[in-house]
Amino acid sequence: MMFNSTPELQLRKQLSLGLPKRHGLYDPAFEKDSCGVGFICDIKGRSSREIIQHAEHMNCCMVHRGGVGYEQSTGDGAGILTGLPHKFFSKAVNTDLNIELPAPGSYGAGIVFLPRLSAEREHCKAIIAEEVTAAGQQLLGWRAMPTSPDAARIGQAARSAMPHMEQLFIAANGMQGDAFERELYLIRKHSTHRLRNDETMTERQLFYVVSLSTKIIIYKGMLTPQQVFPFFPDLTS
Repeated sequence: MMFNSTPELQLRKQLSLGLPKRHGLYDPAFEKDSCGVGFICDIKGRSSREIIQHAEHMNCCMVHRGGVGYEQSTGDGAGILTGLPHKFFSKAVNTDLNIELPAPGSYGAGIVFLPRLSAEREHCKAIIAEEVTAAGQQLLGWRAMPTSPDAARIGQAARSAMPHMEQLFIAANGMQGDAFERELYLIRKHSTHRLRNDETMTERQLFYVVSLSTKIIIYKGMLTPQQVFPFFPDLTS
């Protein structure tokens, strides 16, 4: 699939996506993640808003584990992994998409980073839809991901690299538990392999499935720890 050249496309071509190419003493193969990780849980497995609030506080206590660029408002990445909030998603999906979610365990949800170019974004969605169908599952829909760069005071460098973000919902077709979780993993991997290697896409490096699961969801971005919750309004619900 070829994409038409537009002024927007020409502008995007000027941006550098992904890691720099090998040059002199620099080799991208030596890039390493160096994360600070903390865990907050209820020992009896009870879901609560309090866990998320404690996680926000803990995240902000690990500022020293992250880095910033020439702008103090551009971080090198922060986020939160939490159990899938079924009650919240049921309400949000009903409001935004006018659909009813299946029972917990019978659907998967995830956040997907997509190209900013609309044609390439729709191409990515079409490929994922093909993989969902090939896996014998049902694509329920895409929810526009609420984000608030202004409220989070995101720096210009992070804004220029920010992908389009949406949430994906997939219903199980005749399976549950680990069997369905494996299908979601394959959908994620097959889609990623096809799209990240699609040289017709200018912004293929922006495509990334952050998470896709029946159990957990991950909110993250090129953020400082203090920016995570203001940036994602879902987390303040």
